[in-house]
Amino acid sequence: MTAGATQSPASPDPAPASATSAPRRDPAPGGPGRTPAADGGRPLRIALLSYKGNPFCGGQGVYVRHLSRELARLGHRVEVIGAQPYPVLDEGDGVVLTELPSLDLYRQPDPFRTPGAGEYRDWVDALEVATMWTGGFPEPLTFSLRARRHLAARAGQFDVVHDNQTLGYGLLGDLGAPLVTTIHHPITVDRRLDLAAAKDWRRQYSVRRWYGFTRMQKRVARRLPSVLTVSGSSKREIVEDLRVPARRVHVVHIGADTGLFSPDPAVPEVPGRIVTTSSADVPLKGLVHLVEALAKVRTENPAAHLVVVGRRADDGPVARAIARYGLEGAVEFVKGISDAELVDLVRGAQIACVPSLYEGFSLPAAEAMATGTPLVATTGGAIPEVAGADGETCLAVPPGDSGALAAALGRLLGDPALRARLGAAGRERVLARFTWARAAEGTVELYREAIARQGQRRRAPLA
Repeated sequence: MTAGATQSPASPDPAPASATSAPRRDPAPGGPGRTPAADGGRPLRIALLSYKGNPFCGGQGVYVRHLSRELARLGHRVEVIGAQPYPVLDEGDGVVLTELPSLDLYRQPDPFRTPGAGEYRDWVDALEVATMWTGGFPEPLTFSLRARRHLAARAGQFDVVHDNQTLGYGLLGDLGAPLVTTIHHPITVDRRLDLAAAKDWRRQYSVRRWYGFTRMQKRVARRLPSVLTVSGSSKREIVEDLRVPARRVHVVHIGADTGLFSPDPAVPEVPGRIVTTSSADVPLKGLVHLVEALAKVRTENPAAHLVVVGRRADDGPVARAIARYGLEGAVEFVKGISDAELVDLVRGAQIACVPSLYEGFSLPAAEAMATGTPLVATTGGAIPEVAGADGETCLAVPPGDSGALAAALGRLLGDPALRARLGAAGRERVLARFTWARAAEGTVELYREAIARQGQRRRAPLA
């Protein structure tokens, strides 16, 4: 189970900083004797950009890992070009990682650090630090500038450039290959919800400054020739919030790793366990409402307890709610666990819960359903597209309604037959609609369309 597409700037870095940004010299796919790709076309050389790739605290890292693997399985050559925290990839035949270091200003255990004088390499580094010092978030802009420089040095080595939600000024103009951009959902949604949760003018000012990069992303998004998004809900938000013409936005659903996230009857069910994935300090994730619901559920079911896959905040609404309701022993936070540990944690739960106020897709919902664990989820954003109809593949409740959430959790904890029925139906829904193989096939179609459009534009003056 993984978090949503946005990631905390203070997320742990799974790999040390590196100066490794030299080009990888791999055999060019599509050359003489090369086997055609799965769709019968020539294999593509794909540059997949990821300005933040940690797979343990955000959907961007999960997206890059699984999509790159499935693109390679289709016969393409994928080079992931990423900054810290570097993506964890299933490297092998067809997938390589090129590290494009930043100053890694948000690494643990010293986030918001001031670099030493010897760490500065150029003006982009100075811009990165200056933006952080003034309360902004520099990574989308500075990564785009570094990526542009890197791609310019490797002109002709890629057939397509795929940007994973950087939306920085550096990616406008000629990159040497057509650009396809994934927008999981507009970060303007996060900004709106964070502002609504801000309690005073100081916090509101801080939120506005932090999300200053969204102005850049709006301008860049409107000039993109091809946008890929993960749900119909996200497409509507992109058209409305970012003013991208609807004809340029294409929906390709992502999914769960159904080989990894699968049922296992050998894993014992833990009575009363409810599992969720969330960052305690992100209002959009709705964790505070789940904590309030848990307090209500425990009045009738004292065994009910919550396991949160994510970082625990020492202060904030969630911490205060846990203390207010006396839930210190009933709410556990875990982070940094392996894939196998994560899957068994979900398999052993009686309920998986997605309490988010909004999601652009909701990988946690798809992954929980793939294990056969019954789901309680809100109707925020794209969650209904993934979770399905109330009473058929999940129990659905309005976002932000802790009373409705408590009623659904209590009902499901007390009805083993309903849990079994929803769990089985949920897995069937994911297998039919939401797999990474299907996502890769749809993405390749957009790559080929983008390449064809660029070819037509280049031939037009000659005609």
